[in-house]
Amino acid sequence: MKEDRFLTVILLVIAFLIIASLSIFFLRQDNAVYLSEDLPEHIIHNYFLAIEKGEYERAYTYLSEGENKPSYSEFETFFLFDRRHRGYKIGKTNITTNSAYVEITITENSSGFFFDRYDYVENAHLLKEEGEWKIIEMPYTYWDWAWYEE
Repeated sequence: MKEDRFLTVILLVIAFLIIASLSIFFLRQDNAVYLSEDLPEHIIHNYFLAIEKGEYERAYTYLSEGENKPSYSEFETFFLFDRRHRGYKIGKTNITTNSAYVEITITENSSGFFFDRYDYVENAHLLKEEGEWKIIEMPYTYWDWAWYEE
């Protein structure tokens, strides 16, 4: 009888852990939301979130209307075939009258044998156009070098 109780307790603990794990998994799903668009760091957050959700039309609206802006088709194609595993952290923001730089730490996982992870810090550059912040430069993994170049 003692062995049956011990086995029952072990099975109950395992069942509890499985239920707790599944609950946490489903509660944390897709809890990222878009932020107000009044600050440069919010624009960057919204740009990343739109790309992650596959909402490329929304991400495209955050781009500056400058010369050599990519077509929507070029923009969408750039992200459709990019399957790298990466994350980001938005850091400090430096704002002048019509320009802003937002520090971004990009985390990428390599697809190598040991799944190495590496971080690097770059800046996003935004300009104020007609009262709205628009992106003119981002770190490479979220930006094609040919965009806005002459």
